[in-house]
Amino acid sequence: MIPVTAPSEAPGPVWFKSSYSSSGDGNDCVEVAIAPATIHIRDSKRPDGPRLSVASATWTTFVAWPGAFSPRA
Repeated sequence: MIPVTAPSEAPGPVWFKSSYSSSGDGNDCVEVAIAPATIHIRDSKRPDGPRLSVASATWTTFVAWPGAFSPRA
């Protein structure tokens, strides 16, 4: 017999935030969790609050977008 993990026992996503987060208590930012095809985003001040989920390709485009408009030296 192979043990099966019940859904309630399944580990939740691993959340992380940027090393550029505020130097105070570090709660002035968003956190992200990476799943195979989805990126989950939440407010670090409200970890049990609403979450936004986007496709991995959408997230990649989003984080690259500001750099596309940065002035070049």
